[in-house]
Amino acid sequence: MKNLVPKINAEIENLQQNCALQLEKGNKAAGTRARKSALELSKLLKEFRKVSVEAAKK
Repeated sequence: MKNLVPKINAEIENLQQNCALQLEKGNKAAGTRARKSALELSKLLKEFRKVSVEAAKK
């Protein structure tokens, strides 16, 4: 879980930056990157939930 949390934080930061670029400047490529980040973030959060549940059972 120690490796997972920094990855989640980095992906959130990446998502925020690309969303801001898309909203402020209308950058279509940033929108694509933001969607990709959102998909990766959902995968990481599912993995976090799995690890967290396993840790709670111990």
